[in-house]
Amino acid sequence: MPEPSSPPTLYEWAGGIPALQRLTAHFYERVRVDPVLATVFAQMPGDHPSHVAQFIAEVLGGPNTYSTARGGHPHMITQHLNRHLTQEQRRRWLELLLASADATGLPDDPEFRSALVAYLEWGSRLAVLNSQPGAAAVADAPMPKWDWGVPGGPYRG
Repeated sequence: MPEPSSPPTLYEWAGGIPALQRLTAHFYERVRVDPVLATVFAQMPGDHPSHVAQFIAEVLGGPNTYSTARGGHPHMITQHLNRHLTQEQRRRWLELLLASADATGLPDDPEFRSALVAYLEWGSRLAVLNSQPGAAAVADAPMPKWDWGVPGGPYRG
């Protein structure tokens, strides 16, 4: 009897790096002109959307390109240090990213969106915490790994 195939990763289900590149490009176009977020991203380099797409790809089970090229989760944390992000900015960031997911055709099935929203809520709240005075990056912080509705958080063996 053939073994059942394993389910696709969230990364595969999303459409891989092309879909995530479309998502982040669309999102950061809106961020640049958003009254709540424009100042946060005023100095954003042109390749920022691509780097964020690589990060999200890795979190959702895709290739480890971000970790290899950019330094993984510790590097992402350093990008938020001393930025003094607010809950209003976090909520707006999430709202615009989810609207971009709709606009760029990311899958809208409940299971995928539930997993995506769970990661984005967790990650955006972590970003706010890491942006406050006194926060520091942990040099060996593992890369978050998100999967289909797996309880217990992102750090699985």
